[in-house]
Amino acid sequence: MSADMPSDTALRTGSIRAWLHAPVPASPMQARAQQLWLKLLRLVANPPALLGLIILLVILVMAVFAPLIATQDIYAQDLTIRLQPPSAAHILGTDELGRDVFSRIVYGARITLYITLLTAVIVAPVGLLIGTTAGYLGGWVDIVLMRVVDIFLAFPSLVLALAFVAALGPGIENAIIAISLAAWPPIARLARAETLSIRSSDYIAAVRLQGASSLRIILSHVVPMCLPSVVVRITLNMAAIILTAAGLGFLGLGAQPPSPEWGAMLSSGREFVLTSWWIAAVPGCAILLTSLAFNLFGDGLRDILDPRHG
Repeated sequence: MSADMPSDTALRTGSIRAWLHAPVPASPMQARAQQLWLKLLRLVANPPALLGLIILLVILVMAVFAPLIATQDIYAQDLTIRLQPPSAAHILGTDELGRDVFSRIVYGARITLYITLLTAVIVAPVGLLIGTTAGYLGGWVDIVLMRVVDIFLAFPSLVLALAFVAALGPGIENAIIAISLAAWPPIARLARAETLSIRSSDYIAAVRLQGASSLRIILSHVVPMCLPSVVVRITLNMAAIILTAAGLGFLGLGAQPPSPEWGAMLSSGREFVLTSWWIAAVPGCAILLTSLAFNLFGDGLRDILDPRHG
């Protein structure tokens, strides 16, 4: 039997636990499994991070199975039941057009996760590559790239996103592009700082002596070392991305009606906040809860991936 996996007898006797807690791993696979197990234990031992992860999983399930969870047609209008408070027929009440608020919140989770995840997919590689390139090459490349980053950082992210989306036009896709253009500079700055400490390492010098090109060193050695910090930063930035997307929707520059985007729902409900509080309160609470969940999970992820906690 290979040392990479426990035997069938070990599985039956429950010695997987002993295999995971072996003082000296017998193989690279066992070492990776032990590291993953330790990170999982750290997550379980961190109640706020675990709570954030559970909330995010609930929102993800809600978004994926929205057609099964939603109780009403999100676009069906019925003015005879407009502005009804929460009841058995409408769990979270109805809005000014008689649409079911609960069903629109459920489908709105899809839009929110779509914006945040797609923005993260765009921002992480761009910021990571620019930051590592500037930090490793140095010289005029570092000066030019970092001055561009400084220009972007001179403006608040929401103001910068508003400027870009005003130039591109309203819509979800343009909002994603605008938020991405405003969100990549902090990632680049973090990646550059990490690279400055990595490029002087002995193993980087050894790879360089072997004749590896700068591009290969950056992609194969520097980027993997910077990746954990970037993942943590992206997770923590998710809350800011959600708030920015909701802000654009609130101002009418993001998702357009009748889309059930939470920011747009909050905007339409502000006129009835004194008489029909649930129209604005429900999407506002959804934005708050999702942002809080990303912050809690991001803090826990930082503690797990930080080598000083290992």
